[in-house]
Order: sequence, then C-alpha cells, then structure tokens
Amino acid sequence: MDPVSLQLGTSHLWSWLVRLLSKDPEWLNAKVKFFLPKMDLSSGDKAQDAAQGVILQLGRLHTQGRATWQAFIHCVCMELDVPLDLEVPLLSTWGHGDGFPSQLEPGEESQPASQLHHGLKRPYQSCGSSPRLKQCKNQQLELARRYLQLLKTSAQQRYGGGSPGPGQPLAFHQAYIPPILQWSRTTVPFHTQEGAALAEDGADVSIRDLFNTRADKGPRVTVLLGKAGMGKTTLAHRLCQRWADGQLDRFQALFLFEFRQLNLVTCLLTLPQLLFDLYVSPEAGSDSVFRYLEDNADRVLLIFDGLDQALHPHCSREKEGPEDPSPALALFSGLCRGTLLPGCWVLATSRPGKLPDCLPVEAATVHMWGFDRPRVEEYVGRVFSDPLWQEAALAELRESRPLQSMCAVPALCRVTCLCLHRLLPGSSPGQAAALLPTVTQNYVQMVATLGPRGCLPPESLLDLSEVALRGLETGKILFSLGDIHPSTMAFGAALGLLTSFCIFTGPGHQDTGYAFTHLSLQEFFAALYLMASPKVDKTALVGHVTLNSHWVLRTKARPGLLDHLPTFLAGLASCACRPFLSLVAQQDETWVSAKQAAVMQALRKLAARRLTGPKVVALCHCVGETQEPELASLVAQSLPCHLSFHNFPLTYTDLAALTNILGHRNAPIHLDFEGCPLEPHCPEALAGCKQVENLSFKSRKCGDAFAEALSKSLPTMGNLKKLGLSGSKITARGIGHLVPALRLCPQLEEVSFQDNQLKDWAVLNIVEVLPCLPRLQKLDLSRNNVSVSTLLCLTKVAVACPTVRTLQVREADLIFLLSPPTETAAELQGAPDLLGNAGQRKEAQGRSLTLRLQQCQLRVHDVQELIAQLQEGPRLDVVDLSGNQLDDEGCRLMAEAASQLRIARKLDLSDNGLSVDGVHCVLSAASTCETLAELHISLLHKTAVLTFAPEQDQQKGIWRRAALWVSLTPLMPSEPLLHPTRIRLTHCGLQAKHLEPLCRALRGSCHLSHLDFSGNALGDEGAAQLAQLLPGLGALQSLDLSENGLSLDAVLMLALCFATLQWLLHLDISSESQHVVLRGDRRGRDRLAGGSLPQFPAGAQFLAFGQRCVPRTFCLSQCQLEPLSLTRLCETLEKCPGPLEVKLSCEVLSDKSLETLLHHLPRLPQLRLLQLSQTSLSPKSPLLLADLFSLCPRVQKVDLSRFTDCGLSQEHVEPLCWLLSKCEELNQLDLSANMLGDDGLQCLLECLPQLPISGSLDLSHNSISLESALGLVKTLPSCPRVREASVNLGSEQSFWMHFSRQEEAGKTLRLSQCSFGSEHVPRLAAGLNQSLKLTALTLSQCCLGLEQLTLLLRLLRWPVGLFSLRVEEPWVGKAGVLTLLEVCTQASGNVTEISISETQQQLCLQLEFPHQENPEAVALRLAHCDLGTHHNLLVWRLMETCARLRQLSLSQVNLCDTSSLLLQSLLQSLSELKTFRLTSSCVSSKGLAHVMSGLSHCHHLEELDLSNNRFGEEDTKVLMGVLEGMCRLKRLNLSHLPLGGAALAALTQGLGHMTLLQSLRLSHSQIRDIGAQHLAAVLSELTELRKIDLSGNGIGPAGGLRLAESLALCKHLEELMLGYNVLGNDTVLRLAQRLPHHLKVLHLPSSGLSLEGALILSQALDGCPYVEEISLAENSLAIGVPHFHQGLPLLRQIDLVSCEIDNHAAKPLAASLVLCPALEEILLSWNLLGDEAAAELAQVLPQMGRLKKMDLEKNRITACGAWLLVEGLAQGSGIQVIRLWNNPISPDVAQHLQSQEPRLDFAFFDKQPQPPRGS
Repeated sequence: MDPVSLQLGTSHLWSWLVRLLSKDPEWLNAKVKFFLPKMDLSSGDKAQDAAQGVILQLGRLHTQGRATWQAFIHCVCMELDVPLDLEVPLLSTWGHGDGFPSQLEPGEESQPASQLHHGLKRPYQSCGSSPRLKQCKNQQLELARRYLQLLKTSAQQRYGGGSPGPGQPLAFHQAYIPPILQWSRTTVPFHTQEGAALAEDGADVSIRDLFNTRADKGPRVTVLLGKAGMGKTTLAHRLCQRWADGQLDRFQALFLFEFRQLNLVTCLLTLPQLLFDLYVSPEAGSDSVFRYLEDNADRVLLIFDGLDQALHPHCSREKEGPEDPSPALALFSGLCRGTLLPGCWVLATSRPGKLPDCLPVEAATVHMWGFDRPRVEEYVGRVFSDPLWQEAALAELRESRPLQSMCAVPALCRVTCLCLHRLLPGSSPGQAAALLPTVTQNYVQMVATLGPRGCLPPESLLDLSEVALRGLETGKILFSLGDIHPSTMAFGAALGLLTSFCIFTGPGHQDTGYAFTHLSLQEFFAALYLMASPKVDKTALVGHVTLNSHWVLRTKARPGLLDHLPTFLAGLASCACRPFLSLVAQQDETWVSAKQAAVMQALRKLAARRLTGPKVVALCHCVGETQEPELASLVAQSLPCHLSFHNFPLTYTDLAALTNILGHRNAPIHLDFEGCPLEPHCPEALAGCKQVENLSFKSRKCGDAFAEALSKSLPTMGNLKKLGLSGSKITARGIGHLVPALRLCPQLEEVSFQDNQLKDWAVLNIVEVLPCLPRLQKLDLSRNNVSVSTLLCLTKVAVACPTVRTLQVREADLIFLLSPPTETAAELQGAPDLLGNAGQRKEAQGRSLTLRLQQCQLRVHDVQELIAQLQEGPRLDVVDLSGNQLDDEGCRLMAEAASQLRIARKLDLSDNGLSVDGVHCVLSAASTCETLAELHISLLHKTAVLTFAPEQDQQKGIWRRAALWVSLTPLMPSEPLLHPTRIRLTHCGLQAKHLEPLCRALRGSCHLSHLDFSGNALGDEGAAQLAQLLPGLGALQSLDLSENGLSLDAVLMLALCFATLQWLLHLDISSESQHVVLRGDRRGRDRLAGGSLPQFPAGAQFLAFGQRCVPRTFCLSQCQLEPLSLTRLCETLEKCPGPLEVKLSCEVLSDKSLETLLHHLPRLPQLRLLQLSQTSLSPKSPLLLADLFSLCPRVQKVDLSRFTDCGLSQEHVEPLCWLLSKCEELNQLDLSANMLGDDGLQCLLECLPQLPISGSLDLSHNSISLESALGLVKTLPSCPRVREASVNLGSEQSFWMHFSRQEEAGKTLRLSQCSFGSEHVPRLAAGLNQSLKLTALTLSQCCLGLEQLTLLLRLLRWPVGLFSLRVEEPWVGKAGVLTLLEVCTQASGNVTEISISETQQQLCLQLEFPHQENPEAVALRLAHCDLGTHHNLLVWRLMETCARLRQLSLSQVNLCDTSSLLLQSLLQSLSELKTFRLTSSCVSSKGLAHVMSGLSHCHHLEELDLSNNRFGEEDTKVLMGVLEGMCRLKRLNLSHLPLGGAALAALTQGLGHMTLLQSLRLSHSQIRDIGAQHLAAVLSELTELRKIDLSGNGIGPAGGLRLAESLALCKHLEELMLGYNVLGNDTVLRLAQRLPHHLKVLHLPSSGLSLEGALILSQALDGCPYVEEISLAENSLAIGVPHFHQGLPLLRQIDLVSCEIDNHAAKPLAASLVLCPALEEILLSWNLLGDEAAAELAQVLPQMGRLKKMDLEKNRITACGAWLLVEGLAQGSGIQVIRLWNNPISPDVAQHLQSQEPRLDFAFFDKQPQPPRGS
C-alpha cells in the first residue's frame, strides 16, 4: 500500500479509486493536465504498470492541496460511472474539508521543487542577481543554442499532437481557419496593397506579412485590433505553434505573454526576469543568453495578448535599461519604443479602443475581422468530417440568416458547430437551426448539450453564474483555486466551460489559474445569474440593461467587461428561454416572466430615446435577441429617417442586427456610414433590406473586397434610390464587381463614387451603365484620377446618352446630372401630365445639355475636338470652359462656333488667358451671333461670358406670356423678334485709343441695347470721343461709364447728350463712387427678352411707349454742391429738352448754395421735379423753401417731411408748424436728432391738432425728459387722430407718434425707461383718467415698483370702457404669483384678464369700468366671510375685484402650493372665465390637484392651455379626469405633455363630449400609432374642429392612415399640422384624396414624404381657394416640388427648406410660384439650388407683387446667380429681403452685391427690414 493511502487511512476507497481510474487513463491524464497545467507527464519515473501510473498521478494531485483534491473527487463522481454505494463515501470522505488530513495542508502553500517547473526546466535562478560569467564566445553561443532549443521544445510540447488537454488553447485541436486581416494606417508590407485582406490559404504568406513592415530599423511593432470573439488569442497561439513547427524561420526566439496574467505580477521586473522567470528559464548562463538575444534582437518576436486588459499604467522615465525594474506595461513600452531589446519585433493584440501612449506612432495597425461565408463553410467542413453531416450542417447554415450572422464571429461559429453536432442527429431539415435563432439560445443549447448524463444541476449552474458576475463586476477574468468552490470547479471542468493554465505572480512564484473558455461565456453566465438568482431584484436587474456608447476609438483606453451583458439579458428575456430560466432558478414561469418583463420594459424605454450610432447598434443586438416583433417594430419606427454611424468599428454581425430591426420598419430610411472601420464582407448583411432608400459609405477601410460584397446585396435592395461609396480605396477590380450589380438596380436615382482610386478604365466602365439606369438623376465620380483624353470620351458619352442633361467637371469634380425619360418619370410619379399642355410636353422632350469643363487643362486642340463632338449633339444649354488654357485663339474658336452649336443660355470662357487683343477678336466673332444677349468680358476678374437669348419658338412663347402684364405697341406678324444685346467690357484697361475699333465692331450688332465700359481708363478724352461715337451705335438702353476717372467737366458734357441722343432719358452720376450711367426708356422688347437693367428711380412715372413725353432725369449724388458748381450745372440743364427731373444729394447744402439753386429754378421751364435727398439743411432752410411759392409760381408742392439733424430748437417750432399747416397732406414728419428739448416738444404738441399729418411723427433724440412723457399723456385727449404713441427715455431716445386720417376710437401708449417716482404716479394717473380714448398702456422698465403700481391701479378711474395695462419690470419675475394676484385686488374697476409671465417679467391686466358686482360671485364671497386669515381675506378681495374675470394666463411661473390653493378658491368663483392658460411652469402634483379642482367648477371655459409642463403620469390622470366635464371647450392645448396609454384613453373619452371643440394641439406628446388610432376614433364627433396639431408624435403609416380617414370627416378643418411624423406616401395619398375644402394651413415637415407623395399632394392642393400656408420642409422631394396649373390665390407662405431641390426642379417650381399671387414668403434654404435656379427665380420676381421674403440660405448659388437676382429685383419687385447666407460667394463679392442691392442679405442672422412702425 502506498504512503498516501496509509496517510488517508482509507485503504478500501483508495484501492477502488485506483481500479476505477486504471480503466480510463486518458481521462485521468486530461484531469491532471487541467489541475496541473505546467506538469510534464512524460518526465519522472516510468510506472511499471497501469495501477502504478494511476497511483503516481493521484499522488501529484493530492500534493496540490485540499481544494484541488476535493475538486478532482467531484469530477470523478460527476463524470465517471460511480456506483451510488461508493459515490456517497467518496464525497463524504474526501469531498468536504474535514476529510483531508491536517498534516498535508502545508502543501497548499509550498510545493515541492520538482513541481515548480516541468522536466525540461532547472530550478530557479535569479537572472537579475547572478554575476556575469566571463565565457568564451563559443560557450556563449552554445548556451544560447541550448536555450533556443529549450524554447522550441517547450512550445512543441505545449502545442503538440494528441488529444487536447485543458491547458491547451481552445480550438487548436479542432479546425483552424484564419480570419480576415486588414491593414490600417500607412504601415503596409512592401508587396501587399494597403487595405487588402490577408487570407491564409494553406500557406503562411499572410502571417509573414504581419512581420514585413517598412521599418528596417528601430521598433517593429504591430497591433492587432479585433472585437471579442474574432480570434486574437487563438491567432497568437497559432503563431507560437507555427514557430514551434519551424514555419516562422525568421525568428530564433518567440515569447508569448498575456496581460491578464501579467496583471497579477505586483512586483517590479527587469526584462531578463520577464523573459526567463515568467516564461522559460535557461539551463545556465542567463546573462549570456540575454546578451545573445540583444545581439540578435531582429530575430526575436514578443507577443503580448490582451493589451486592452493592461491594468498598471507605467511612469515614463527618460532612461530605461535591462537592469531597471519596472511594471510589465513599462517593459512593454520600452520594447515598443526600442529602448529595450532594440530591433526586436513586437506583436500586441487588443480590442478596439484608445491605444496606450507607449505605442510608437509608426506602429502598424491591423484590423482582425471574422469569417466571411467561404470561411464559415470551410470551418464547418473541417469540423464535420462525415460528408453527410457536413452537408446537413451547411444546409442549415445556408437557410438561416441568424446562423450566418452568428458564424461570422469565429468564437460563436465554434459554439454553433458544437450545438449542430449535438442537434443534427435525429432532427429534420431546418429543425436544428430553428433551435439556434440567437446568440443567447446558442449558449443555452451548448450548456444543455454539455450537461453530464443529459442533466443540468441548477445549483451548480447558479454557483458558476455567480462566479462569472462577481468577476465581471470586479474586473476579474482570471480566478484562483480559492475563488471557486470545488464542486463548482468540477462542474465547469466537466462541461468544458473552464480552462486552466499556469500563472506566474513573480519570479519564483507560480500558481494555477482558471478562466472561462471565452469572455462572452462569462458574460452569458453573469446574465444568467442576474435573471435566475432570487438575490437579484428587478431594480438591480434593470440597472444592468444599459447601452454602452462604444466611442472607443477616441475615449476609452480599456474597454469594459460588461459590453455584451445587456445583450445576453435581452436574449434571456425571450419567451423561448423561459423554461431554461425556470429550471435554473427553480421557480415557476410566472416568477421568471416578471423578471423578463422588467428587461423588456427597460428596452422599450431605451427605444424611446434619441440614440447615437453605437447605441443604436447595441440596441438592435438586444432587441434581436428578444425575438419580440412588437419591440422590434417599436425600435424600427423610432429610428430617425437619417441614421448616421461615425468613427466606430462595424462588423457583419452589427449590420445583420440592424437589418433585422429595419425589417420591421414601414417607412424608408437613410443609412450613412462615415469613418467607420467596416468588416470587408459586412455589406452582405444588407441583402434583401427593402427599407433602405439611401445608402452611403465613406471610409478609407473600404476596398475592393468590400465592393465585391456590396455588389452581392445591391440587386436585392429593391427600394434603394441613392448609393454613395466615397472616400474609399476602390480600384478597377472593385468596380468590375459593382458595375454588373448596378445594371440590376434600375430604381437607382443617385450614385456616387467620389474620392476613390479610380483610373480612366474604371470611370469609363461605370458610365457604360447609364443607359441601364432609367431613373438615375446624378452620377458623381469626383476626386478620381481622370485624364484629359478620358474627359473628352466622357463628353462624347454625355452627348450620345439621351438622359444626360449636365456634365460638370471642375478640377477634381466630375458629376453627371440626368433626366429620366418623360414616360419613365410619369410612370414613377404616378401623376397626370405636369407640363400643362402639348407644347410644353414637346419642349420637355427636346433634350438640352449643359456642359461644364472647368479647370481641366484644356488647350486649343482639345477645343477643336470638343467642337466637332458638340456639333453632332443635342441643343446645348450652358457650355462652361472657364479655368482652362485656351488663350486668345481657343476663345476665338469657341466664340465663332457659338452660333453653330445652338447654345441656349451661356458660353463661359473665363480665366483662359484672354488678352486685350483677344477682347477685340472675341467681340468681333460674337457680334455676328443673332442670339447673343450679353457679352461680358473683364480682364481684371478674368471673366469672359457669352449669354444667349431663347430661340425663335421659345421667344414667341415668352412674348405671349409677357402680353399679360405689359402694354406693347402692336407688331406685324412678319416683324422679326429682336434680341436686345448687352455688351459689358469692364475692367479691361481700355483707353481712349481702343474706342474706335471697338465701336466699329459693335456696329455689326444690330440689336445693341446695353453697353458697359465701367472700370476702364477712358478719362475725359474717352468720354468726349464716346459722345461723338454714340449716335452711330443706334438707340441704346444704357451706357455705363463708371470708374473711368471722369471729372465734373465730363459729366456736364454728357449732360449735353440729352439734346443729341433721343434715347437718353436718365443720367445718374455719383461723384464719390464714380458712378456714371446713361439710361434710356425700358422698352417692351427688353422685358420680353428678359433683359435686366438697373432699377429705375423710385417714383418715376412713365407714359405709354408710343408717347415721347417721358420725363428725363438727372441724378447727381455724393458731391460738393458749391454755388459756382450749381450755377454751371443749372446753365447746362437749361439746354436740355423737357420734361426734366433733377435729383440732388449731398452731405451738406449751405444756405448760399440753396439760394443759388432756387434762384435758377425760374429759368428751367421744363423742370417738373427737384428733389433734395440725404442732404443736411440748416434751420433757415424751411423758410427759404417757403419762399418758393412766391419766387416760382409753377411750384405746386414742397415735400418737407424730413428735417433731421437740422439744429431745430424751440424758436423754430412755431414758424415750422405754420409752414406745415399750409400743406394739404403730410404723410410722415421726421424731426429727429434736433434740439427741441422739453419746451420745444411741448410747443410742438400744442400745435399738433393743426398739422395735417396722416402717417407718423418722429421726435427721437431731441433731449427730452420725463416731463415730455407726462406732457404727451396730457396732450393725447386733444389729438383725436393719434392712434399710437411710444416714448423711450433710455439710451436709444425714441419718441414716435402714429396718426390716422380720421379720428381713432382707441389709442395705445407705450412708455419705456421713464423712471417714474412716487410723485409722478398721481400725475400719470390724472392724465390717463382724462384720456378716455386710450385703450392700452405699456410701462416697460419705468422703475415702477410694487407700491407705485398699487397706487396707479387705485387712482385709475374711468366712467366707462375697457383699459389694458401691461407692466414689464424685473421685480415681476421674482414677486411670485401670490403677490401679483394681491396687486390685482387694488384695481378700481373689474379685472377681466390677468396674464403673468415670470420669465418675461410681465404682468398684463385688462380693467373694465365702472366696477360691477356679479351676483354669483357675491354669494360665493359671502361663503368666505371668515376673514380671520390673510389667505381668506385675499380670496375675498380677489372674488370682489375679479368677479368678471374672463382670461387667466400664467406662463413660465413657479406655482407654489400656497398659490395653487389660492387659485383653487379663486377659480371656484369665476363663473365667467373663458380662457385658462398654465404653460411652461413648475407646479407640484399637489398644486396641480388644487388647480384642477378649481377648474372643475369653471363650466363656461372655452380655452384650456396646459402645454410645455412637466407632468407625471399621475398628474396627467388628474388632468384627464377634469377634462371629461368640460363640454363647452373650444380650444385645447396639451402639447409637450407625455400622454401614455391610460391618459390617452381618458383624453379620447373626454374629447367625445367636446362637440364644440375648434382647436386641438397635441404636438410632441408621444402618442405614436396607437394614440393616433384612438384619436381617429373620436375625430368624427368633433364636427366643429378647425385646427389640429399632432406634430412630433412618432406617428407612422399605420396611425397616419387612420387619421387621414377621420380627418376627412372634419368638414370645417382649416389648419392641419402633422409634421415630424414618419407618415409616408400612403398617408399623404389618403389625405390628398379628401382634403378639407376650407383648408388654410398644411404643415407636413419631415413626414417621410417622397417624390411620388409630393406630386400627388400638389395635384390635390392645386386650385384650393383658401390655402395660406404650406410646409413640406425636410422631405426628400427632389424634382417632386409642388406643380400647380391653377395656382393658390391666397397662399402667403411656402416652406420647402431642406428638400434636396436642385436646378432641375427650379423651372416648374418658379412656374408654380407665379400662380400664387398672394405669396409673401418663400423658404428654399438648405437645398441644392444653383445659378440655373436663381435665373428662374429672378425671372418671376417682378411678377410677384406681394412677395416680402425669399430665403435661399445654404444653397449652391454663386456670384453669377446672385447678380441675376439683383437684376430680377431691379425690374420692380417689392420684395424686402433675399437671404443668401452660406452660398459659395466670397465676402468681397457679397459686399459688392449688397452695395448694389441692399435687399440681398448675406449675414448669418436675418437682417430683414422691419415694417415701418405703425404700419
């Protein structure tokens, strides 16, 4: 008997145990290796027979200590067939702590030396302290050779053949398939293309590529990044195995360390200690071995696994050497930076995250992805050796998308194969896959199939789960023997759930560590404990249902261990897991269901949030695990229309989870992936996803393999309209896969391949698909490598392809814009003919091509080839060749060919090296073109543009349309239609000597109408010469000589042209800005041709064209008008034929100059108008002007409306008023910025009744004080025509009065910053009491305190009438509701309206005089006759004062419980209350109950507004209870209140009784589809409904359709707001079929509306007589903009912001807008409109008489388009502002344009001019 059996004293049990284990020695060897991972079973004495071998193994296990021995005994009883009569004594004797003899306990802490190292290792030597031995070189090499052989032998034994032991890395004894490796950054092998996938096809070339970077010297570091389960650790061990087999022969030594083990080393280490004491120690001569490694560092590879798990940050030090002890991470840093073992190779594996700073910037980064489909099938083929089972497993995989998704992760692929291996026998096809729909259920099946003898002990499962959770919460993934109970250890070992290995905690210290076979398995068991343990309540459970942000690329250096825990919790919440959880928890399914419901509810709450991209992916994984279609639908509908993913890794599994959720979505969605590292085959997960409408990828990680995978999915995505693959690294190989796929996608509307690595062949290959894509509208090939020869091939394609309408090339830009054929568009739109008539249809079918080849390095020979191509092509719309190298000859060739090429609009030759000589050549060539409308050449600005007029047939159509708005002289049918031509030769350096040849060339143009020589150097000589040449140029319409250095003499000489040039009618001169323009009459032919002229002077009257008595105008501004100059000017004007108008403007006009001017007036009999504007006059000037009536009897009217800054004082007031009283009518009088003072102002106020003012009076900035404000109040009764007055005594000093032509019944007065003291309040009240016509008073920041306001209310006493008082003071926002209500009790009259806003610091009261009692209020007041408390006294006073209160409004107030209690009492007495508002306020649940209780007594309430309050669920229930009794309610606003299921049901029930309801606002109330359906059920009963607002409620097509059906029954509906709901086209179609007849407002922004829906809706709206507002913003309309034929006569505003509208839609849009004559505001910002659109809009501007604002922000309009808008404005539009912020217009150009037309606004903030005060 052996010594161990003697010590145990149990010889019978021992003998039986030896006999049992002798029958299965392999099982015993496996268990010994599990518990003793470093033991070399081949070393030591060989046993003579099997029994002796078993005794030897048992002795080794027994020596390890009590815990190991107990765990082994549990394994014996659990895994082997042990009879019950022996199992009980085994467990009772050795399975518990009291059965182990005490004398062996020390073996737990100290082990025999023979077991510290396996047989090949010698006892420990401290390398750090041993002296350096002086050996010869041969001895050193021998020691190194023996150590290297020792390293290799150790690796061979670890990874050698035979059955797997517990200590071996998992999956090595099974099939190994290398995953996909993808290089990142710029460190790429010499022979490997960057971004290419490295696949190991039986050879080691890909593994060698990992160690073949560009770095020849210095650190050679590679970081392998991969998500959990991708096989990073497996690859690390695979490298060790390959090296041991001699396949990585470039390395002599290889060391593998795991950071999860290095974290346990608490002491500081040197590098030799790390290499020798923690890995394999040399037999001798460690110093020599280390020196050898240093000398041959380039042949040493160190692998560090799990860099993301490194715990100990190191302190950076300037110098690190081999002898400096450091933490493990510091040693790793030294190796990476080359300060330790310089020249060695380092490979680190990590999950994606913020990599440590110790990594050098030149480190290579490799992304490790999972399995694609071929790898999955290869893996399955190796696992299932039997062909029949192999084919069955592959069939299950091919038919199951969930299995395909899971198998893309290598770790999950192994689990799946393990489950299939157990499930396939005995199952029908598809049955096994049906049992494995999710990752969680995969693990459940795995655990179930691994159970010993087919059963799972619940206690052991729960114990192991508790270990897993405790480890994750403490950051532990390595466990020691003491962390796990022996029985739990045995259970985990038996099922293969735990693995063991030897760990070193320091030099000379080693132990056995245990871990779950994979981190995800530990997370699964942790989730199982949370779900199944009775110790975990629902609150703790829900706390783990979170979504990690996963912004790991920039923030988290160490990813957490709980990332997948919510996913497993969601999976266990599935109904399919309920029996399993019930078994583990040993509870009934009701108990389990409660926990599952808690998880599901937490997921529903997460679904309602606005999540970032990483959280969306995490949520999709969780929801997919639950297998709940309702939850998946909720998440799918909650996703935004545009879903973006930025800068985080995405795998095939991630996209598969997203696709699974999108399958439950009804509305289309846009997916945008930017900067995301993407698994190469991940696009395959999108196959069959019909919901994706826009798909965009932008990442340098996308290469040809990615393109190949995408090509497999594209043909299956039937609703995909836009595809973007930009910023990637796709080459011709990838395009070769994509092009055939694109041919199978006829529904595509936009494709982008910009910023790739495409060469000429690939680009030409792509454009070949254009005929196969009938609906394509845009193809973007920008920022690729295209040569000039290929560019000319592309122009040939554009000419030949019938759908191409624009080819745009500019430097790197290359874009095709296409128009679908007419029949295709009609079929797509499903709408009737939108072009109106047959003639227009014919015009649309005739294709026109726009060609823009800008900055393409084209030369003269290229232009010749281009002209030959274009001559055989279609009609050209625009040809833009700017920015090339054509020079004079090329420009001349193009100008000569212009007439042959039939260019309809523009030929741009700018920036082509044109010279002064070339100007004459181009002018001569262009002047012969009959369709030339404008030639603009500016050498300074490098501009050369030829603009053409429409052809004959088009011009006839314009002629007919123009006849509707302009009177024309009759033309004979045979008379040709003339094209007025504009020639602009600006900033060309032209001098007087150039004029004669230029004018000779100009004479060839018979239709010259506008000539512009501005910005040249003509001087006075040129002006004189031009005056002689002008008669030979015919009847011009304008001549611009600005900025030519002309003197006053030249100006006067030009004025003489009035007599010599019959066409000259207007001469406009500005001395300071050198503006000199001669203009004629704007004839009908110019209007018809769309000719644009500068704006005519305001107020000029033009007679019919056939008459020649049109007044001539001479305008001179910004000049010094001295008496001598005025004399010369007047003498010159005496020679001009009349009638004549003279307009002068100068900063200062002295009295002497004015006298000189007035003296010459009688000598100008032809003078009809003399205007002095923007001119400062002296106080004497009004008297001089008054003499005009006697000096010049022909003077009929003198406009004296503006005398600002004239120094007027009190002494001038009476003479001025006497003069003004003689005027028949005075619209506006401006006396601001004078020196009237209080006395002068008072004098003026006394004279006011005699002044005939009908508009406004401005007395601002006249040094007035509070006395003037009080004087105004006193004066108001004597001024019956005053309707509004405003005084501000602050820094801005304003004083305005507005009048009407007749006596006003009501007046309003506003006093701001008037600083009233207590002594002023009685005077103010006395004045107000006399102003019986005053109806409203506003006191803003007048220092009116609480006491002063109380006094004012007491003193205000009127005989009869209503009076409104508004007080705006800072103290109002702090006083509180209670105090403000107490103030109201001081009013002398009845308070009929109260409005309080604490944020706006505002109190508004309406008083009714005289005070009257309400009988009902008297009775209630008597009921509160107990006046013992202040509260009751206040209630009593309020009841008395507010008995007739009709409106109570509380906005942004903090309503305390005391105030709410007071309101309750007050509301009960308000029998006449019609309106109650409590908005954006803070009120407690108790306070709300008080208010609601009071409101329940207000039976006459007609309006209730409780919007924007933070009410809880119980608060909402209280509110709904009150609503049931409000049968007379007409307006209800509950916006921004969360209306859940119960509250919504109560609301709909209450709405059924509100038959008088006219307005219902429930925006942003989270009612969703179910709420919309509830609401639809009661809408039919609301017959009086006129307004409904359901915006932002998450309503989808299901709820939208029900709403549309019910809204059709609301016959009186006027306003419909359903924006920010994903309604879709079906809902819009249903709405369009039955639009309410009286509809005025329709808001559908961001409603999921597409082109089809927009066209159908516009057809339904066309001709609606009452529509005033339409909003379709933030919908993808593109060309589906509203198309009207009849128009909307009352439409005031149309909002089309951010609708992707481009130039193609501009023409029909402009035509539709013209049919809406009442339009005041057009919003087109954030679209894709360019200059073509600007031209269309400019053309219709003059026809839109009421338009005030057009918003074109954030479009693509250049300076050219902006100038077209300027010219459109100049044709008489009354628009106030055009917003052009953030268009591609430089600040200098924008400033110049704004100086020409101030109504253009380029600022960020809207500077739209406000309407005149009082208007």
